[in-house]
Amino acid sequence: MKLIVGLGNPGSEYASTRHNVGWMVIDKLAEQFGARAWQGKFKGRYSASTIDGAKVGFLKPETFMNLSGESVRAAMDFFKITPADVIVIHDELDLDFGDIRTKVGGGTAGHNGLKSIKQHLGTLDFARVRFGVGHPSDKNRVSSYVLNDFSKEEAPQLPDLLGDAAKATATVLEKLQ
Repeated sequence: MKLIVGLGNPGSEYASTRHNVGWMVIDKLAEQFGARAWQGKFKGRYSASTIDGAKVGFLKPETFMNLSGESVRAAMDFFKITPADVIVIHDELDLDFGDIRTKVGGGTAGHNGLKSIKQHLGTLDFARVRFGVGHPSDKNRVSSYVLNDFSKEEAPQLPDLLGDAAKATATVLEKLQ
């Protein structure tokens, strides 16, 4: 069993914001892999599929970003999996828009969703797919920047970039199996 988590915030006002790019990618992955209908579970929305003979869960925490770890921990406890079985997809301020990178472990870079996951798991030793959203010119405006929609220049590129992030996530998943 592997668990793919897309970070984001619930509510229509956040649906197309930079902070919800994890949800956007996981929606694409769930559709791509024929996951069953989303259901309320683990303080979030959960779906699952079988990929290459292995069960894969898809989780969108609905606890708001700052409490994402509660949802991730609940799912991990239910399935009796370790952080090594988890992939987290999240927005990354320290990468240029559209730059997609993967890694295992590392710091939180101030990301509140990652801080919450670290608090509830006791570690950051899980795989990550980082989707670059760029950085605001004014460092004091980070919250408003990530909670706003992508710019008019960025929005047309988003569908292809979400596909790239979904492919990156599938590659990480293959390596974990």
